[in-house]
Amino acid sequence: MIFKKGVSKISQFLTINQNKVEILQKGENGTPIIILTGMGCSFDEWYEVTESLSKSNRVIMFHRPGLGASEIRDEVRNTQTVVNEVSEMILLLKLSEPVVLVGHSYGGLCVQHFVKEHPKKVAGIVLVDSTSVDLRVLDDLDLPVLNKGSTDEFWMEKCHSYSQMKREELSEVINPSLTEKQKLLPNDIQQRLINFQINPSLYKAMHSEISNWKRDGDIIKNLAVYPDIPLIIIGRDKEHNIRLGTMEGLPEWELRLFEEKWQELIMNQVNLTSNSKFIIAQEASHSIHMDRPDIIVQSIDKINSLFN
Repeated sequence: MIFKKGVSKISQFLTINQNKVEILQKGENGTPIIILTGMGCSFDEWYEVTESLSKSNRVIMFHRPGLGASEIRDEVRNTQTVVNEVSEMILLLKLSEPVVLVGHSYGGLCVQHFVKEHPKKVAGIVLVDSTSVDLRVLDDLDLPVLNKGSTDEFWMEKCHSYSQMKREELSEVINPSLTEKQKLLPNDIQQRLINFQINPSLYKAMHSEISNWKRDGDIIKNLAVYPDIPLIIIGRDKEHNIRLGTMEGLPEWELRLFEEKWQELIMNQVNLTSNSKFIIAQEASHSIHMDRPDIIVQSIDKINSLFN
């Protein structure tokens, strides 16, 4: 679907834990849906999903401190911090009924943490190719080519370097660009996505999140039992990702080893509740919200239908 005309709904700001945080709200009726983005990802990428959902629901997203126009100080960025911010946001927005929580990638790790601490605030969950609490096991895979330039240590060093640059310097180093699907979004959102990439604070936030996410996974595993609420897990298309990787010249055996382990971790999330369902998003990469927004919308509608 192409969205070339019109201007997206302008975001607003809330003060959460002393930071000015950028909030996006669409729709006024129906069950509140809170969507948490992946690491280093903008809520503007979710345009098609939020446009569809907002016709019958109140959709809420926010840029974690450091992302977009959200301020960041020197606080530790981990899943506990995000849990506290979401809880405060729910209070400030006066959401009295339980919400549907949606989490993509790192945002899914935050969702898993939140629901264990605040089970009564959540009516249902959709995990979109979510980071696993067992993400440490990915480090044990023998992937000499894939791991070159993709380890946590590599990205932390790169993020630290980027966080010290000014926007102009970052623009020259990164040469920000858009994917073909992002180029189909409204023009103002395309510009926001370009600006999003050249914000030094983004990389300050990412450095802290990467520094803590494996420890976060261990902490989440040891929290209270997961509440038995409706859960849909959406995983990316393993074979599709292997094809994409081989087209870039990466070794197929490494891609297959990684994708099989990733899918195993995703499928294990089915065991979090007795009321869960696993879906593979055919022809989708990790960015399922861009490749198959229809599956995310259908899954959220399905969750809604269980208690409405």
